[in-house]
Amino acid sequence: MSDLVLETKDLVKYFPLTRGILFKTKYGDVKAVDGVNLNLRRGETLGVVGESGCGKSTLAKLLVGLEKPTSGSIVVRGQDTAKLSGEEMRLARRNIQLVMQDPYTSLNPRMTVGDIVSEPYQIHPDVAPKNQIRKRVHELLELVGLNPDHINRYPHQFSGGQRQRIGIARALALKPEIILCDEPVSALDVSIQAQVVNLLEELQDELGLSYIFIAHDLSVVRHIADRVAVMYLGKVVELGKDTEIYDHPTHPYTQALLSAVPVPDPTLRGHRDQIVLQGDVPSPANPPSGCRFRTRCWKAQEICATQEPALEPRDKSPHPSACHFAEERDVIHATQ
Repeated sequence: MSDLVLETKDLVKYFPLTRGILFKTKYGDVKAVDGVNLNLRRGETLGVVGESGCGKSTLAKLLVGLEKPTSGSIVVRGQDTAKLSGEEMRLARRNIQLVMQDPYTSLNPRMTVGDIVSEPYQIHPDVAPKNQIRKRVHELLELVGLNPDHINRYPHQFSGGQRQRIGIARALALKPEIILCDEPVSALDVSIQAQVVNLLEELQDELGLSYIFIAHDLSVVRHIADRVAVMYLGKVVELGKDTEIYDHPTHPYTQALLSAVPVPDPTLRGHRDQIVLQGDVPSPANPPSGCRFRTRCWKAQEICATQEPALEPRDKSPHPSACHFAEERDVIHATQ
């Protein structure tokens, strides 16, 4: 049996732009996700990084079925979930669950913790008999490090880190194989971030979970991810193992991201190779021709405007990079 649990092929999601009130006229598309090819193996963590607006959250919504792709496929355990709807999608979603970014808004304030964690069993009544639901909820709360005696409390009675643990418990209720974490620690204090990341790693080892971990914080991604995908304007521009991306980046955008990470060691600050990008991020409704990063890239040449670079190994590097002039560049950063 293959250890591949999820694979996307040429995944595309365009949002139409319209004008008019009574008679809407389409005049373009926002190209949020444009031809993404990724895969995830059993027990692996794939990190997805990039600036705001690069398509990370849209990718997450596509993978869990909250958005339908414009084209392409999402294969989960041999089944193309992009073609499913209704009851078929409800059943398929058991195997891929979402931990949301904000623990304050992702939990219903009118529901108790017991009701929140048991809600998946109400939607999927065949997973657990009614007389076993309360026991299951107690077990899930213990699993994520919460006191089961607090089952009748409301979300406002918990701290931010505890609320995120409740969200993780809810995601684990149906025993999924894949957990999609959409910036799960960005709204938490630094000390609490470490606790939640360590919890996710412990659960992965104990339950054999596979993670797709979306984040802005490159140091958090390096701590938890086995492989990293770097996104820019809806496309993956570099993909590789964590050591390849962090220690041997070849795409100029990846190098710029790493150079922007603050360095805590004062002795290294004068030795870092900081890259300051010029210009603003182009609109996803009207991305540049050829390479989408060329308008901000110091290496850009004529070919970059006419030919889109493929995501493939370059410059004798084993990991793929979508740049015509990809080459390794040493960047001292804070993730070491």
